[in-house]
Amino acid sequence: MDRRRLPPLNALRAFEAAARHMNFSRAADELSVTPGAVSQQIQNLEDYIGAALFRRTPRGLFLTDAAQTALPALREAFDRLAEAASLLTAAVDGRRVTVSAAPSFAAKWLMPRLGRFEAAHPEVDVWLTAGMELVDFASGEIDIAIRYGSGRYPGLEVTQLMHETVAPVLSPALLAEKPLTSLEDLAHHTLLHDGSPDADDSCPDWSMWLAARGIKGVDGGRGPRFNQSSLVIESAMNGRGVALAKRALAQADLDAGRLVSPFDISTAVDFAYYVVHPKAKGRLSQVRAFAGWLKAEAEAHQAALASIDNGAGI
Repeated sequence: MDRRRLPPLNALRAFEAAARHMNFSRAADELSVTPGAVSQQIQNLEDYIGAALFRRTPRGLFLTDAAQTALPALREAFDRLAEAASLLTAAVDGRRVTVSAAPSFAAKWLMPRLGRFEAAHPEVDVWLTAGMELVDFASGEIDIAIRYGSGRYPGLEVTQLMHETVAPVLSPALLAEKPLTSLEDLAHHTLLHDGSPDADDSCPDWSMWLAARGIKGVDGGRGPRFNQSSLVIESAMNGRGVALAKRALAQADLDAGRLVSPFDISTAVDFAYYVVHPKAKGRLSQVRAFAGWLKAEAEAHQAALASIDNGAGI
């Protein structure tokens, strides 16, 4: 059979939807057609290939062996079609790169730097969307994502941007009011908690951090909790207490003197920041430009941190 001679696309769509739902009526609802139309399309496909795709039994629908074998490849093919369609759109609109990032990273690290990308690449418009949800690249709406995690993103091009550490931080005014000459002095401060849903078991909360240093007499469970890293950092800047903050996100405020780190202690965590995108998206000039710029910015950021840490003797 000629590899380019394909069954009707509508018949393949009907089969994939029916196989996913194992129900013709639900497939019809998804495709905005009648169940009879789905049944007819599947019949057309069965006639085309000369084999049955479903077994109808009193217990319901079941896929035949041939259908089960072909279905994963068909689903991958539809994903590739959606990706190709998005590439066509992106190629026509080469001025735009759509970036997804977690809200705290977008606000505290990415946004203050974006002006440098715009100055270096005036031909590219950055469309930034901030959210914690996983990106569905198959939809074609997102070109590139920045994620904080383990680095395991199957089927995607993955580049590590930078590692992360956590450190105690507070406002200079609060430090002047309540000095921290030792870790035990934390008993006189409100502890601010980063409750962001990162699922990084290696990232310590206050109780873990204090226990690891053998500090007693400080209740590590007390104090306000925030579901975004940027909020706990902002709260610390406003003098509400001492935050155990992600340092990459807090560093700009430390550099500007809006925060101070009283103990010069940084604790490394397992998670890191990564740039991810489908391999096909990497062929777009605007995606290559943005990914290259991110890598250069991250390298400069980490070099600056290393210089600070070496100077502090950390």
